[in-house]
Amino acid sequence: MEPRLLFCDNKKLAGLNIRMSYDENSTVDLWSNFMRRKKEISNPVSDELISLQLFDPGYDFSQVNPQATFEKWACMEVADFNHIPKGMSPLILPAGLYAVFTHYGGPARAMFSFNYIFGTWLPASGYQLENRPHFEVMGAKHKYNAPDSEEEIWIPVRLRAS
Repeated sequence: MEPRLLFCDNKKLAGLNIRMSYDENSTVDLWSNFMRRKKEISNPVSDELISLQLFDPGYDFSQVNPQATFEKWACMEVADFNHIPKGMSPLILPAGLYAVFTHYGGPARAMFSFNYIFGTWLPASGYQLENRPHFEVMGAKHKYNAPDSEEEIWIPVRLRAS
């Protein structure tokens, strides 16, 4: 599971968000609400869905604390912020370098991918995390809860200081 290293330009996103923890995981409710309303977004750039996490500075990825809170987004890229549906919020994804991994399988297999990324690949990579959003892109090959599903995991990185 070797990543592609890609520079991501600024992106304008629109969607729903919630503050949650892994212990009090509201992902299913968040996405359920978003999927009911996504057709209200009149200016999407594509059909791709984005699941985004904003972690507080200092969040320790080497030891997951199930009570630590973070902001979770269900969103899509939009052309501009002129037509954000009522009750949805805008978010600018700042530009930067990302390690992009392909995850195969449904959410139940995600922990295997994240354990590899943070426990194996990152420590040996020559890169370090950067304090920017982490996100997953669910495109044409994504099938909710299916074993043959594919999605991209985008991890913000920069070269490790020597």
